[in-house]
Amino acid sequence: MIAVENLVKEFRVPERKEGLAGSLRTLLTRRYHTVRAVDGISFEIPAGSRTAYLGANGAGKSTTVKMLTGVMTPTSGHCLVNGLEPHRNRRRTARRIGVVFGQRSQLWWDLSVPDSFRILRRVYDIPDAVYQRNLRLFQELLDIDALGTTAVRQLSLGQRMRAEIAASLLHDPEVLFWDEPTIGLDMVLQEAVRELVNRVNRELGTTVLLTSHDLADITSICDTALVVDHGRVVYQGRIDQLLSTAGQRSVIFEYRGGPSPEAVAAKVEHTLPGTRVSLDGQRVRIDHPVGLFSSREVLSFLLERVDLTDCYVPEPDLGTVLKELYTRSGKRDHVPGGAA
Repeated sequence: MIAVENLVKEFRVPERKEGLAGSLRTLLTRRYHTVRAVDGISFEIPAGSRTAYLGANGAGKSTTVKMLTGVMTPTSGHCLVNGLEPHRNRRRTARRIGVVFGQRSQLWWDLSVPDSFRILRRVYDIPDAVYQRNLRLFQELLDIDALGTTAVRQLSLGQRMRAEIAASLLHDPEVLFWDEPTIGLDMVLQEAVRELVNRVNRELGTTVLLTSHDLADITSICDTALVVDHGRVVYQGRIDQLLSTAGQRSVIFEYRGGPSPEAVAAKVEHTLPGTRVSLDGQRVRIDHPVGLFSSREVLSFLLERVDLTDCYVPEPDLGTVLKELYTRSGKRDHVPGGAA
């Protein structure tokens, strides 16, 4: 469905000198340097998948998505969406994709949402049965009728995002490119948006590529992740496998009787060097490096010394795992998860 091969995007950035004299010299003699925002990335995303496209700010995510949607032309390399090169087939590509991306709006600012939808219906030549089915779906999950006849420019951010999400799905696109789709929405509508995209994926087989800083969006919608750092792919695979790469795990427990929590913490740090212990009343948390100890070893140590009343091993935090991944990718060329 989406195929990217050795994709590169470079920008010529003017060099600017400080001060008035430097500004005048810049006007007379303009010099440039080249910034490579996307550095020869390659990946494939199969049809019907739900993929989180992740990376820190400046990692090259937005630039890549702009090339995949035909907004930008690659410097070199190739990308295909539905078998089409987006920058060479902008109109044909646009009819087969849905986009919620940055400041790009599909709505007419001086018209109401219903009027915008009627225009989009003609633009995409949407059959009446499909159009009416989708309107009912948007009303059920997004309460889209509540937006009434207010001009789009007068809507709040959350109201406009509801309309943008609906507009991106109105024509049953084969691929969705969503960038921060739940920004400005309350918790109830965030859950509704997640249910909406998962239903569309399940019933229509729509491919989803999501960029978001909201970890709840990522874990609720996506089952695979594509992680980029400094314009390069550093991980591609299942999210649960990404979580398993965590360099640190935790054991949280409560106990009764015996030594004080402070004494337990001191004993743990002395006997299991490299661990870090934090206290919250009678609750104790042990963070341990995966390479030194397993959670089973930490639990065995505790069972021999205290009377546990409650204990659990939380799943690694996705945000922490991503930070570790960025750090590792900057230190060595190893690419986990089979990424290219």
